[in-house]
Amino acid sequence: MSRSKTTVCWVSSARYRQPLAAVDARKWGLLAEEMRDYEFRVIGFSASLRPRRFHEGARFYLLPQAPTSPLRYLTMFTLAPILLVWLALRYRGRIIVAQSPFEGAIGAAVKGFLGIFGLRPRLIVENHNNFEEDLFMQRRVPLEGLYRRLMLAAARYAFRHADALRVISTSTSERARHYAPSLPQARFMTFSDTDVFRRTARTIPVEEAVDIVYAGVLIPRKGVHHLLKAFAQLDVPSAQLHLVGKAENGDYAAALRQQAAELGISERVRFCGAVSQAELARYFAGARVMVLPSLSEGLGRVVVEAMLLGTPVIGSRVGGIPDLIRPGETGLLVEAGEEGDLLAALKQIYRADVNAMGAAARAFALEYFSPEKYATGYRQLFELALDHSDNESAVAENSQA
Repeated sequence: MSRSKTTVCWVSSARYRQPLAAVDARKWGLLAEEMRDYEFRVIGFSASLRPRRFHEGARFYLLPQAPTSPLRYLTMFTLAPILLVWLALRYRGRIIVAQSPFEGAIGAAVKGFLGIFGLRPRLIVENHNNFEEDLFMQRRVPLEGLYRRLMLAAARYAFRHADALRVISTSTSERARHYAPSLPQARFMTFSDTDVFRRTARTIPVEEAVDIVYAGVLIPRKGVHHLLKAFAQLDVPSAQLHLVGKAENGDYAAALRQQAAELGISERVRFCGAVSQAELARYFAGARVMVLPSLSEGLGRVVVEAMLLGTPVIGSRVGGIPDLIRPGETGLLVEAGEEGDLLAALKQIYRADVNAMGAAARAFALEYFSPEKYATGYRQLFELALDHSDNESAVAENSQA
């Protein structure tokens, strides 16, 4: 008789479509294949106002996506707890994964409520970024002071009731340790369909390439306005700057276009919009350097993706980016927001031995991440959570004896 599967209930504000986007399909298919002793049930948002339920690697229970952020938060914090309780009771969920400290508050509340029914699920809280500040760095938030206090109260509550943490970088580990110094942590990168980047061949040798690529959403926190100012002063007339990513903040994207016009570089700056992983790989394949000028960053997955194409990276010395870039070997680090520093790094890239730098970058990226390491990371994380709770129970029993 085969051992029954362990049910993992996931709660996240991520948006999913049906069928899943290619990267999501690869991620959940991988976890289902590599972790057959687990069953995944995922709460998230639909890509529309229509709620959805379907099975594709995991079983998805998608809430309707409201048109504004406040309504989405209201939906998440009212409907997700009810759905999570039902899933945990119906399928005897042993593990709850919250993909941020804020969803972690939902998981913590549900964990406590389920104790009434004799269930003791383990709660895993994930920390992918500077959750205390990032939201306020990417858009204006009404009643910011009140909003900040509520967010931090929710995060503290989540960390207080968690059994294990998942972090993605040195900086996210340190922030989580600040709130939960004794909890076990597992550290591994967010998922990337690296097969796409591994398989793609360069369209031009890196030492012959002149173009620069930025990859990421267009929001103030990414510091693209600093990149535009530095690029405008770069004396490489044939170079083009490709801004690849969704205009998530429409006002900021419009301001960037206006800035490019005022700097006289509109003809050399391409706003490429959101692209597939395969298209992103092709941009990296023709670039001399990828630049990530963020003011705050959890890790910077695109750094690894660019490196897999043998493309050196210039990144800000913030968050997890220094975990990935070895200055002078795989790329260059600059101070966040310092346009002179960024300009100097761009100039250096056109003088450096980028062929050697790109080869070292690819070797590092191949070692740093693989889909198999991602699945192994989650298996170890689940074991940490289960062992931590069991150990706490044993300590409590011994203290009462």
